[in-house]
Amino acid sequence: MAPAAASGGSTLPSGFAVFTSFPDLLFIFEFVFGGLVWILVASSLVPIPLIQGWVMFVSVFCFLATTTLLVLYIIGARGGETSWVTLDAAYHCVAALFYLSASVLEALATIGMQEGYTYKQYHENISAVVFSYVVTLLYVVHAVFSLIRWKSS
Repeated sequence: MAPAAASGGSTLPSGFAVFTSFPDLLFIFEFVFGGLVWILVASSLVPIPLIQGWVMFVSVFCFLATTTLLVLYIIGARGGETSWVTLDAAYHCVAALFYLSASVLEALATIGMQEGYTYKQYHENISAVVFSYVVTLLYVVHAVFSLIRWKSS
């Protein structure tokens, strides 16, 4: 299978075709699970404020940027330009890197909070770590297929 066929073509879809093409279908899952990470991190207690600040920044930034890109693709604001394919690939690579760093830091903070915190607080942080790694995986897969699309455009 050719790379263009594997990634759903060399152009970005517009309109509601965004919801039926791969890897653009992953926007929905990035949106849902990214929002869940945002909620879990905001409600959890992290012993190191700097770590929580970075994880919150990453989750909010990626949530808003993903939402913005999704809306722009749906309304067809790209106008068929190939620079949007480059933007899509670059954004998803940066988002994957940001989320990987945030996931590792959140896991490190969670490991360090086994004592002195309630059972509920500890499990909220574990949930945030798990979903953060799920979102990281989604962004990595989206980045790989966006890079394939970028290369073939």
